[in-house]
Amino acid sequence: MSTTLPTQPLGTTGPRVSALGLGCMGMSALYGDADRAEAIATIHAALDAGVTLLDTGDFYAMGHNEMLIGEALRTAPGAAREKALTSVKFGGLRDPDGGWTGYDGRPAAVKNFAAYSLQRLGVDHIDVYRIARLDPDVPIEETVGAIAELIEKGHVRHIGLSEVGAETIRRAAATAPISDLQIEYSLISRGIEESILPTTRELGIGITAYGVLSRGLISGHFTRDRTLAANDFRGMSPRFQGENLQHNLDLVDRLRKIAEQQGVSVAQIAIAWVLAQGARHENDIVPLVGARTRDRLAEALGALDVTLTAADLAAIEEAVPADAAAGERYPAAQMAHLDSER
Repeated sequence: MSTTLPTQPLGTTGPRVSALGLGCMGMSALYGDADRAEAIATIHAALDAGVTLLDTGDFYAMGHNEMLIGEALRTAPGAAREKALTSVKFGGLRDPDGGWTGYDGRPAAVKNFAAYSLQRLGVDHIDVYRIARLDPDVPIEETVGAIAELIEKGHVRHIGLSEVGAETIRRAAATAPISDLQIEYSLISRGIEESILPTTRELGIGITAYGVLSRGLISGHFTRDRTLAANDFRGMSPRFQGENLQHNLDLVDRLRKIAEQQGVSVAQIAIAWVLAQGARHENDIVPLVGARTRDRLAEALGALDVTLTAADLAAIEEAVPADAAAGERYPAAQMAHLDSER
């Protein structure tokens, strides 16, 4: 793989990172069973290709994902390990059965979560630290302030946010410098364009975009008759249900025609579209690709070689207009917890 993957700024206060980041969640949880050896090999391949940003959450399989990344970093070549940057989400509360019981953004909890993450990752600092969802019982100023204290002590380098709305972003940024906002953004999830993206651009905050392939829905690999495993959370996702799924795959078929004209895959053109949105504003969007295998990683990296002209972008917009998707991106109970949707 290439070792010349371009880098771009993560906002005005954050580090420079690779043009694509690797979201590691699916290597441990929520998408059915995963192959541990292949997951580690994929992380190694990403580092070898010049990917620097590794994203995880301390609640992904109750710490398993952090330990997986820690093992991958320990066994990676020294030069690649030194360039790796960790982005960690915290605050999600789980029970022994794997259920979700809320979020905790109290300052004492923030420092407690960080202590465990540092140990599981096997690192002396976390590069970007963020609460996964807003704790409705704790002002964002208190949560961000606690991360700022971790920065003062050298345990964290930069403060991030996740799935919060414009008002919360402004309050957080008034408390301490914010490097980036992690939030879902793809051709069929464009809710940030109305108020959130203008706010981050005004404040010089970067975007790390997850779900750029909408959990595989617009990857070009999801078939109409696919049966999902019992431990695959997409089985509860409205966009993967019944008529919604068929409608959304019709959109993918339209996108496939454009991809075929370009000689690229559907996944590559979908990722290239997200990159193009950032290219208009000093490359302020870093897509996180959730590749679980080296083959999928190689396909995603190929998006960096896709150049979309104004005519191409117009054709994509016509094929997949904003708000064209059927179904919400999360089940109703989870949507109710998203500050970014208010």
